Amino acid sequence: MSISLLEKYLPENTLPYLKVWFGDHSIHIKITKGRNSKLGDYRKMPDKSHQITINSTLQPPLFFFVLTHELAHLLAFENFGGRISPHGAEWKNTFKIMLLESIAIYPDDLKPIILKFSRSPKANFMASPDLVRYFHIENYEDESSYIEDLDLGEKFVYRKQTYIIEEKRKKNYLCLNLDTAKKYLFKPLARVEKLS
Repeated sequence: MSISLLEKYLPENTLPYLKVWFGDHSIHIKITKGRNSKLGDYRKMPDKSHQITINSTLQPPLFFFVLTHELAHLLAFENFGGRISPHGAEWKNTFKIMLLESIAIYPDDLKPIILKFSRSPKANFMASPDLVRYFHIENYEDESSYIEDLDLGEKFVYRKQTYIIEEKRKKNYLCLNLDTAKKYLFKPLARVEKLS
């Protein structure tokens, strides 16, 4: 996919950054249907080309953020060698530099969140409560809640199964699946449907 075909998914004025980051690399971008498990991923292919997949359902600023995350993998591996940790210091520093270079792309109310995130980039988008809240506020107008907003003993539905919150363990919540009697840990920003 050519860079220009990405334009409909991206905020304005992103192409100059992407042209620099793409450089002469052979990169295949695949736009996928929305996936619950991940927003995007990066792979180095056997023929030495690179493949990046990104969910098509992302808002333009988040699409650009995820694309930047995945390109940071490519650039970190190219600059530091294939033996580095995927989300180690080299990747974090590369991602941080890319975020700061392109900060002008983001809406004014998102810039402080990106700046804060760039101090110590996380491997998982869900590990940044500020980013998750920002994009969920924009994305969701349904009846869903964050699990951290519910009280112990409250029931909720997650992926068509009913749970009850039993206890808080450090940051996560231990919940009993009332359909299977199995217990699961949920992250505080898991989106659930509260039962009244």
